[in-house]
Amino acid sequence: MSEVVIRNVQQHDFARIVQLNQTEVQHTSSMDIERLRHLDLLAAYHRVALVDGQFAGFMFAMRDGTNYVNDNFNWFAERLTNFLYIDRIVVSAQFAGRKIGSALYQDLIAFATQLEIRHIVCEYNVEPPNVPSQTFHAKFGFQEMGSQWLNGNTKRVSLQMLNLPAPQ
Repeated sequence: MSEVVIRNVQQHDFARIVQLNQTEVQHTSSMDIERLRHLDLLAAYHRVALVDGQFAGFMFAMRDGTNYVNDNFNWFAERLTNFLYIDRIVVSAQFAGRKIGSALYQDLIAFATQLEIRHIVCEYNVEPPNVPSQTFHAKFGFQEMGSQWLNGNTKRVSLQMLNLPAPQ
């Protein structure tokens, strides 16, 4: 069985993150090193997944109240407080089917719970459709709060929320 390690991002990971991001740019947005550095400064959560020491994926999320200019983040910020917005998760095709995305989400949920964050939010494409993302988020219990058109009405996203238990 392969060992999956999730750890905080380090500067030497940036080139791999940008490279991996570009392989999935049809499901996310383009990003260069300078953009990644900026997003890293804003991120409350920025971790990478390694499988037997090999770079397998990454995820970052912004906390509400962050000075982040993003249409989807802003949509949630107008409606919610105490949330983490998943800006991006990318898993290498080399590690598809090995539950790397699930491991990152479980780690994010544990992180949010520890900080007493009440909601994890994200979006995925519904036009053009991203069926694997829809299925994945449903498995975790995300529910649609709304939708919006982006990029000059060429892409519609489903705005999703996972409610976390109240602290006891």
